[in-house]
Amino acid sequence: MSHGFRLYAGSSHQALATQVARELSTDLGSVHLSQFKSGELYAHFPESVRGVDVYLLQSFSPPINDHFVELLLMIDALKRSSAGRINVIIPYFGYGRQEKQGEAREPISAKVLADVLTTVGAHRIITIDLHAAAIQGFFNIPVDHLSALSVLAQEVRAMNLEDAVIVSPDAGRAKTAEKFAAMLDLPMAIMHKGRPQHNEAVITHLIGDVKGKTPIVIEDIIDTGGTIVQVVENLLAMGARPNAVLCATHGVFSSPAETRLEHTGIAQVLVTDSLPLRPEMRNLPIKVLPIAPLLAEVIGRVHNNQALSSM
Repeated sequence: MSHGFRLYAGSSHQALATQVARELSTDLGSVHLSQFKSGELYAHFPESVRGVDVYLLQSFSPPINDHFVELLLMIDALKRSSAGRINVIIPYFGYGRQEKQGEAREPISAKVLADVLTTVGAHRIITIDLHAAAIQGFFNIPVDHLSALSVLAQEVRAMNLEDAVIVSPDAGRAKTAEKFAAMLDLPMAIMHKGRPQHNEAVITHLIGDVKGKTPIVIEDIIDTGGTIVQVVENLLAMGARPNAVLCATHGVFSSPAETRLEHTGIAQVLVTDSLPLRPEMRNLPIKVLPIAPLLAEVIGRVHNNQALSSM
């Protein structure tokens, strides 16, 4: 079915792109992607895109740097082919945890990605649950920053958990946890953590009551699992039930997440399909929730110049 736009996808998450196309009752546009023996990437659109509004989906899954360069090449090819508006859908915006300088002489990597995407020719960015909402300000083009909280809340609500409490693993997630708790009409607790080095966290304080309750921990990203497992262990030490439910928009699941998340205190892990699930994770109690309906609705609204605020 023709909608007056075309949906294309890079190689990072073809399954999600196919689901979005199905939701829109359309087909994925054809794009030839390949790699030379030298490691250089290549992209070619075999059909004319002149004057056509394009939606280009590419999540920053591993190998993240290859997928980022591939996205840049596709954007440049579309721009040089006189495409209309080039709307870039990045469900998981990698490098988002490098949004500020933690030490002297560090890059602000998220700003670098924003500058390059803008310079190469993107007209709009559509993304979900940035690690820091302020990253929107790194762009000089429109950014539609969506939330998957309602997708996660709907699944938690269907679990009918008793005596549950929403837990923010740090002060930075407190506002998100407050929204999540309001959606589910549940109390909340806030943990405080420090980071002595990358991929390592130390929990120091808890505000709220978790004793005898089922903890529902809300995060934006689960990466190696080290921080989230430490949160669970601290909750158990504070009297929480050994049936924690972990909720996150983005399941990065870098190794050794596959062993860490086998923790006996974790009953369920809920993530969206913003990233493809690594095969090593499939034997764990992980439920992947679809975001294709959310992305399809956004594409329809953006294309028809309708507001997104009600979403």
